[in-house]
Order: sequence, then C-alpha cells, then structure tokens
Amino acid sequence: MSFGDPNNPYGQQQGGQPGYGYPQQSPQGVPQQGGYPAAPPVQGGYGFPGVPTEMPGGVKAARVMLYVITGLQVIGAVIFALGAAAVSAAKNDATLKDDVQFQQLADYSGNALWGIVVFAVLWGAFAVFLAVKFGKGTNGIRIAAIVFGAITAILGIYPFVFFGLVHTVLAVLIIVFVARADGNAWFNRQQQPQF
Repeated sequence: MSFGDPNNPYGQQQGGQPGYGYPQQSPQGVPQQGGYPAAPPVQGGYGFPGVPTEMPGGVKAARVMLYVITGLQVIGAVIFALGAAAVSAAKNDATLKDDVQFQQLADYSGNALWGIVVFAVLWGAFAVFLAVKFGKGTNGIRIAAIVFGAITAILGIYPFVFFGLVHTVLAVLIIVFVARADGNAWFNRQQQPQF
C-alpha cells in the first residue's frame, strides 16, 4: 500500500485532508509535498510556443493531390498535343487543301488545342510550385492553394469525363484539407527567421 507515500496524490495525506482527488495546495511558505510535477512549457517549432513542428496529415494529403493533378495535367497536355498534331497533319493533306471550311476549322481547332496544351502545362507547373512551397508555406500559399482548388474544380466540371471528375474531387479535397484548422495552423505558424 502507498498510504504513507508523500508522492502518491491519492494516498493518505497529513493533516486529516481527504486522500482522493487533486492534491491540495500547501499554505504559503510551506513547500508542497507530493502531487503532480509541474508540466514543462509546450514548445513548438523554432522555439516558439504552440507552433506545429510537423506538417499535418491533411496538408500532406493536399500536397500529394497537387502532384496527382500535375500528373493528370501532363497526360492531358500530351493527349491534346497529339490532337493538335493530328489536326495539323490533316490540314496539310493534299485532298483537303481546297476545302476552305475545313482549313478554317482546322486553323481554329489546331490553335485551340495548342492553347489548351500550354494552359495544361502552366497549370501543372503552378500545382508543382504550390506543392513544393507547402513545407515552408505561408498563409499566401494556403490562399493560393484554395484559389487553385476552386478554379480546378470549376474547370473539371465542364468536360466531366473521367479526368474532369478526378480533377474536381481532388480540387475540393485540397480546399478542405488546407482550410481546416490544422492546415490553418500550419500555414500561419511563425517562420524561422532568415539571416
């Protein structure tokens, strides 16, 4: 039994005080006997209290989703580039050289497809930029990720084929994960001073 142990907060205490519950406070000038040790101060990253030191799981998941969107953008860029090349090849076909309507449509279609290729590559590069900045990101990166997710979700709704649906779902999840409280704490943490 530990009834006489002064370090047991539930044992018998001197002075007829009850032996259960939280330890009673000692009168002023008398050192406290037993009880719980004082908790050490909470230190977060970079010596600042309460700062997250490790990227939360939701933010890590959002970063992975940005890389997945980048991969989908590359696949889409390749598909549209092949389409643009096919339109150019058809435009140069000798049997279609005299068809004015086809030539106009081919010019428009080819230029539109190349524009989509350029947009897909730039949008994928922006996704990589955001994902890389998540490690040392600030609230500006968080806001940019939310805007990126919103635009991607809207753009993914239009074609609503498999890739559009995947883009939309991933974009909505990115918004949710970076907007949650732990994501907010991660992106609003105090940064290590740069020298």
